[in-house]
Amino acid sequence: MSSSEESALVVGLGRFGLATARRLAALGVEVMGIDSDPVLVQRVSHDLDNLAVVDATDSDALEQLGLDHVTVAIVAIANVEASVVSVLKLKEAGIPEVWAKAASRTHGEILERVGANHVVYPEAAAGMRVAHSVAHHLFDYFEFEDGFAVARVLAPSCTWDRTLGESAVRQRYQVTVVGVKRQGEPFSYAIPETTIREGDQVIVSGSKQDVDRFSRLR
Repeated sequence: MSSSEESALVVGLGRFGLATARRLAALGVEVMGIDSDPVLVQRVSHDLDNLAVVDATDSDALEQLGLDHVTVAIVAIANVEASVVSVLKLKEAGIPEVWAKAASRTHGEILERVGANHVVYPEAAAGMRVAHSVAHHLFDYFEFEDGFAVARVLAPSCTWDRTLGESAVRQRYQVTVVGVKRQGEPFSYAIPETTIREGDQVIVSGSKQDVDRFSRLR
């Protein structure tokens, strides 16, 4: 890997790993993707420029990659034992920041104990977004570990034909309207003078309870 401001190593090139690697590359990050399966590496060779067949649980194999300039590694391996060992080996190799995908809370706790800086639960997060979307008629939903949430919802009638300052959403419902999306128009950041119309979608943030309550308004 050549020197760059940001260099990422993606370990495991299944759906999650490959999607992460593609997006990082699109954002201008130098990416190397590795997997122990040569067939899989060959299959995704048209997606990434920098690929290698490497077992990330093997310290010698990792050392041969030359990871001096890697600033972050993402471990996207489905196998629990392999993912745990990979995180341990990457931290031993001096990678300053390691993210890892976990299949369960227990798996995540083990990853944290061996040095993972960040643990993500992609399947659980996706399921949560779908459940909230179905139950509350949301367009999208993201919940964070500290109970904070962000959602994209259809603007309720109490906000129609009024500015955000006039409807006092923050004072009445304890959520902040971050932005507005009107059909046929680009997304715009919200200010107190922003007028909401029927059919607008609004992006709101706040505590999970307050966002859930606001999303139920009609």
